[in-house]
Amino acid sequence: MAELIASRLRGRIVRGELGEGQSLPPETELMEQFGVSRPTLREAFRILEAESLINVRRGARGGAQVMSPDPAVAARYVGLLLQVDRVTIGDVYEARMILEPAAAAMLARRRTSQDLEDMRACIEELREMVDGRSDPVATDSVEWSLAAQRFHNLVLDRAGNRTLAVQAAMLREVISRHLAIAVSRLFDPVHSPADFRNAIRSYTKLVDLVALSDAEAAEQHWRRHLEVTATFLVPKDDSETVVDLFQ
Repeated sequence: MAELIASRLRGRIVRGELGEGQSLPPETELMEQFGVSRPTLREAFRILEAESLINVRRGARGGAQVMSPDPAVAARYVGLLLQVDRVTIGDVYEARMILEPAAAAMLARRRTSQDLEDMRACIEELREMVDGRSDPVATDSVEWSLAAQRFHNLVLDRAGNRTLAVQAAMLREVISRHLAIAVSRLFDPVHSPADFRNAIRSYTKLVDLVALSDAEAAEQHWRRHLEVTATFLVPKDDSETVVDLFQ
């Protein structure tokens, strides 16, 4: 019965009948509507809360409030499936190198002036991290990684295909967890702050190609960019490492 109630409330949320930030009816009203006890209703709430569809607040002013579906919840589950299936980091990056260049081509065909503005703003943020500081070595690797990932996300999100964007979002958590470790290598003696500037130049070139609506060149350039970055983000020794979200 709790699963059935959760399914009905879930349907109302995804159809937009219950919007983000809106409170569900009081427990007594829902108990009467579904003909169930309080423990059964609260079990339904726990199901929806685990899916990040509602947030249950306790106390006198408590209640269940609707939340927007969070792709990270699905991403964690997909990551778990990848790990159980013994999928490697190299396999995940190979999928990325199929999705992102295709998205770059679609973006070049469909881009808007707002897309270009947002991508250039992201690049300027990255440039400020490197060139706007007296000591470029002091650039925080985690901060850089998050900002750089936002650029990649823009390529995917603005491509104009929501199915592709949602699929790509499923890989983000796996990739971001790996990047948290791998990006720190940029500060090893083998790598220099010039690596950051090279990335910025590559991002800028992609935006220029997108602005020209040159889909073929944008796809080719972004594939090369991902292949090059993979050589140090996913070295051969790491490529066969099984995805692990619980390190």
